[in-house]
Amino acid sequence: MRRLKRDPMERAFQRGYQNGINGKSRDLCPFTHPDTRQAWINGWREGRNDNWDGLTGTAGLHRLNQFNAVS
Repeated sequence: MRRLKRDPMERAFQRGYQNGINGKSRDLCPFTHPDTRQAWINGWREGRNDNWDGLTGTAGLHRLNQFNAVS
């Protein structure tokens, strides 16, 4: 049996954050499972907030790394 390299919820959050920081729509969420979808939307919401606060480019990537360190 293969092990997942990363937690699927963490990966969904990261992908949502990347979409949010780039200003993409929440409707682009590729997940249908409720828990994974919620993790993606939470990441998207954080990314949108950072986008609105001007944390784009390197500052946004630094913030994403902070989320990884907390997990």
